[in-house]
Amino acid sequence: MKRTFKALTILLVVVAITSCGLTSYVSKNVNTTEVCLNRNNFRVVGTVEGTSHSVYVLGFIGGLSKRAVKENALADMYSNAMLTGSQAVVNITEKTVIRNYVLCLRYDYIVNGTIVEFTE
Repeated sequence: MKRTFKALTILLVVVAITSCGLTSYVSKNVNTTEVCLNRNNFRVVGTVEGTSHSVYVLGFIGGLSKRAVKENALADMYSNAMLTGSQAVVNITEKTVIRNYVLCLRYDYIVNGTIVEFTE
């Protein structure tokens, strides 16, 4: 009896601490300015990343809205970019990671972009 109880307790703990995850990638350019990049009039400065997350109890209680999490990640990315002069962030990629735990859900939003500087 003690062995069965111990085995069920261990199984319950293992199930409780494991998580299920879902990841989706979206690649899009959210800038509205169009620039012709077919000439050699720019150089790549580097890459930049912004993150934001929110935690929901029972899947919906608490945390920010998904739209607010996305906007916070974009704001964090532009803040980290420290753009000067004729620089811009292009090729913005969005990554959503959803982690389900037993009683809570963590929603992570990660945004990456490439910083270019126009020379002409």
